Amino acid sequence: MKLPSQPSGSGAEPDDVEDRLRRFVTIWSRAIFPVTATSLTRAEFEGHLLPLARSLSAALHGRPFDTAPAHRAGAGLVAAHCTDPDALSRTLGVVDSYLVLYCGTARDTPSEELRARCARLQHAMAAGFAQALRERTLVEQEAIARSALSARSAAEVALHATESRFRAVFDGAAIGIGIADLDGNVLEVNETLTRMFGGLEHHVRSRNISEWGHPEDGPHVWRLYDELVRGEREHYRVEKPYYRGDGTVLWTNLTVSLLRDAEGFPQYQLALMEDTTERRLLNLRLRYEATHDALTGLPNRTLFFERLEKALAPADGARFGLCYLDLDGFKAINDSLGHSAGDRLLVEVADRLQSCATAPGEMVARLGGDEFVALTTGAGTERGVVELANRILAVLATPVRIDGRELTVRGSVGVVEGPAGERTPAEVLRSADITMYRAKSAGGNRFEFADAEADARAITRHGLTTALPAALERGEFFIEYQPLVHLGDGSVHGAEALVRWCHPQHGVLGPDRFIPLAENTGLIVPLGRWVLQEAVRQARFWQTRHSDGGPLRINVNLSPTQLHHPRLVADTVDVLERSGLEPGALCLEVTESALIGADDDLLKPLRQLAEMGVDIALDDFGTGYSNLANLRRLPVSVLKLDRSFTRGMQQHPADPVDLKIVEGIVSLAHSLELAVTVEGVETGAQAQQLRELGCDTAQGWYYARPGAPDRIHSLVLADAV
Repeated sequence: MKLPSQPSGSGAEPDDVEDRLRRFVTIWSRAIFPVTATSLTRAEFEGHLLPLARSLSAALHGRPFDTAPAHRAGAGLVAAHCTDPDALSRTLGVVDSYLVLYCGTARDTPSEELRARCARLQHAMAAGFAQALRERTLVEQEAIARSALSARSAAEVALHATESRFRAVFDGAAIGIGIADLDGNVLEVNETLTRMFGGLEHHVRSRNISEWGHPEDGPHVWRLYDELVRGEREHYRVEKPYYRGDGTVLWTNLTVSLLRDAEGFPQYQLALMEDTTERRLLNLRLRYEATHDALTGLPNRTLFFERLEKALAPADGARFGLCYLDLDGFKAINDSLGHSAGDRLLVEVADRLQSCATAPGEMVARLGGDEFVALTTGAGTERGVVELANRILAVLATPVRIDGRELTVRGSVGVVEGPAGERTPAEVLRSADITMYRAKSAGGNRFEFADAEADARAITRHGLTTALPAALERGEFFIEYQPLVHLGDGSVHGAEALVRWCHPQHGVLGPDRFIPLAENTGLIVPLGRWVLQEAVRQARFWQTRHSDGGPLRINVNLSPTQLHHPRLVADTVDVLERSGLEPGALCLEVTESALIGADDDLLKPLRQLAEMGVDIALDDFGTGYSNLANLRRLPVSVLKLDRSFTRGMQQHPADPVDLKIVEGIVSLAHSLELAVTVEGVETGAQAQQLRELGCDTAQGWYYARPGAPDRIHSLVLADAV
């Protein structure tokens, strides 16, 4: 059979989805139609399979995940006369190979989870097929058996002629049939039942039913039996195991019916047995594959969550401990040595972790990639989880030898411990994940304990990160402007644009809360362009409205990511041209730390902007430990002195050391023809000292806090300290 090509993309159109679904149905019908006893044509048979396939596809992506549609699909095969065991085997093979391939083009579900779901759907489908086939067979066989026994009873009373008819039905039945008296003595069995028990008739006939107990029999099995022989029920159906003569286990679906005499008194019991041993082994195999990692053999995320859910169930005094492990630098091993070496490393790590969790109540699982978890339950988890974390780090300390190389394995572990019944599995795992990243940020090769406040901060950061793109689209950002005051005459020289986020839940957030998040996600580029557009537009508005000169300059901050963006110059030129603002009215502020060690490629766009007439300000000067000699090669025209240098001037008399430092910086800047702006001016004493030292402009709460654009000329001139 020619294998179909791989479907492409995860954003398929509805027609494309339906087309792939029909291709899956074609493969399915091609596999099982030859072993199906049906009068339907091939096209009609595919029409019967199409809704079954559609329900499997929907179940694969269901939220919450539910295997009931697969169970019904298995029953649907029996309804279509696909009763040959080979039909089930071929169906499971098709589902395993092609369901995710053709119906797994989703949306946001990881492929590993889709494969796990597919395995569970196979399990449910096999169960539905087996149940439907069993019910159909039992109904037919029980009717035949009852008819045969009635014929036999009538023959004993009247005619012997029907004995041959009874024997033909009894002996030729496809399921095991046994007859016993009310004391449990087996009177007669057919050939099928004898084969089920190993082929030796004396192992079955003349024995008593009470001898066939099994450790896995539930109490209800023998309670139902007692009720039947007392005449209190007519039949019962259970799943029951038996020991064969060689000690192996026979699993059956057992139906026992009560046979009454002509006066209605209980006389015999009739047992119908269907051998389900192979199907049970198949179910166990499917269950194992659905709950264990294919590479390492460890329990996977599905089984781990089942165990964690049980461990977190409310119980008096119950506690748990969880270690969440992520290998440090695993991606570098994959990238340098290849995924095959990475897989062998993971197998070795899994073996070592299993050796750490051997005590009762402990287990290790692989969640995916290089992430593992270890769970401990029972008494003393406060101490036990620490010992478990130490054992994990200890077993990882020995280098792993792969392809003649010794690889050093390190890991970061997040530890969560506490009483059961207070948190859900998802909450516990999220806390462990957050804590693991704290351990990684602290240098790795260590473990950290979960902290509720740290978790809350991380969750808030994550929430803000995910909300950033939509916030920009919904217009939740706005700009406040802080005046830049000329120290010589006290006039407003310009303004710095400071972006704010009006968050629906958290209120107004300053840039320190979201700019680093925007940097990490890359959203800083569109956000920075929006700030530039709004600030330049506002500066142009000021110029047209204020004939007295208004603010001559608008200062806009540039992040390190924006500095590396290839369209920095083009976007700036475009914004200026659209607004009509002269380049000389714009000043772009770049932090000193962003330019430490900058090469010519990084400085090139800044030089281009400076040549156009745009001023470049070196922000937070004095905090980056840069070489002062480098100022000559930087295309800057303004130094913004960090507030830490002038804080000592808030008191009288001023700190003489601060005065000397600022005096030296101002002298150096002016010798290089650079203007000096001072941030954080909060008192009149500061302003006076800076004026005397020759600083050019200043900004701070002494003059005005950041505010709306229409308040740019409203100076407070009052101490803010």
